[in-house]
Amino acid sequence: MLAHRCSSRHLCPPILRPHHRPFSFTPNTGLPRLPARHDPHKVDPAPSFREEIGRTSDVESFSEAVRQPSIRNQVLFFVFGSAVAFGVAARQTNEETLQWTKKLRESGITWTLRTPTNEAMRRARQLEFAKKLQTGLNRFSTWVADWPETLRAMSVWTYAQVAQPLVQTTEGRRVCWTIGALNGLVWLAWQFPQLQPVMMRSFAHSPLSGLSYTMLTSMFSHSSFFHLLFNCMALASFGSSASQYLARTQPESLRESTSKYHFLAFFVSAGLFSGLASHVVAARITFPRLVAGLIPDAPRTILPSLGASGAIYATVTLTALAYPDAGMRLIFPPTPEFPIQYGVGALVALDCVGALRGWRMFDHVAHLGGAAFGALYYAYGPRMWEQARLRTLGGLPRSLSSS
Repeated sequence: MLAHRCSSRHLCPPILRPHHRPFSFTPNTGLPRLPARHDPHKVDPAPSFREEIGRTSDVESFSEAVRQPSIRNQVLFFVFGSAVAFGVAARQTNEETLQWTKKLRESGITWTLRTPTNEAMRRARQLEFAKKLQTGLNRFSTWVADWPETLRAMSVWTYAQVAQPLVQTTEGRRVCWTIGALNGLVWLAWQFPQLQPVMMRSFAHSPLSGLSYTMLTSMFSHSSFFHLLFNCMALASFGSSASQYLARTQPESLRESTSKYHFLAFFVSAGLFSGLASHVVAARITFPRLVAGLIPDAPRTILPSLGASGAIYATVTLTALAYPDAGMRLIFPPTPEFPIQYGVGALVALDCVGALRGWRMFDHVAHLGGAAFGALYYAYGPRMWEQARLRTLGGLPRSLSSS
């Protein structure tokens, strides 16, 4: 067999090979075909008018199309809610101060010659409260007189055991106990499965719901017993001191028979402010980052918040600034006494780390908002309260020194 070899001197004719294709192959001339390779010298055809319009039109991405939760209504709710709270508290304080001024002047010749002081009116209020409890005990004893002796004695003893701490404590602490009792009633409502949908909708604030009034109702809502217990203990411990400070800052030129309304307005406004801070951060920082996917391992939803921790943080911060030399100790875990400023500073630092790291066990932003409100109220609150009282005097005497 001879092998055919081509050289450069002779041109070899091309070898024709038959073209083979599979039987199932059928060319589709209706569909465009992609070129096998890109020719750099080939000029692409000019885009059509429709393609140019499509390139220049602003098409929103998914993150841009999803609307952020509103904050306007929540800001307005805080502003008007705080204004109403302080307005009602100031007016009620003015009216009760005028009433106690009249009572003391009618009680004897001592106060007819001089104006009753704030301390004198508070002592008179405390004495009248003790008399009311004594009258209630007498009526209760008469009501259970027909009961068996053992049951009657046990009932009267129980009444006395409850009334005795109320008489011996301060008015500010009684207000804190009242708030704690209200929190306890809301906690009981959480324990009924039939009420869970209502409680979740109306007593837990979710930034994604668009509701505003839940910033107020969630302040008194605790679904966990230990959350309720720790908050009530902290409120009872520091609320009385904060109330005493608010009473001490009231000038004698605008006398005040009680500071409980002032403390209630402070507590409500602090809770609203801390809830607003948490709402704004969730709506303007957390939510856009979640939608944009900048946090790959982030949770898929924003949890609702509830509890009085923000308002209690404001109370603790106000107490620490008002009484910097005071001491505090933790019950759990048990600790020796340490300066309150160090304790509050450590709590604020821990919440800062929690907010930056995205810890979700507690609402750290609400805690920081409450601490900020307490610091701001320490600096500007007493003067604002005095202006609120002056503006709500109406037809009452300006100094409340005479009727």
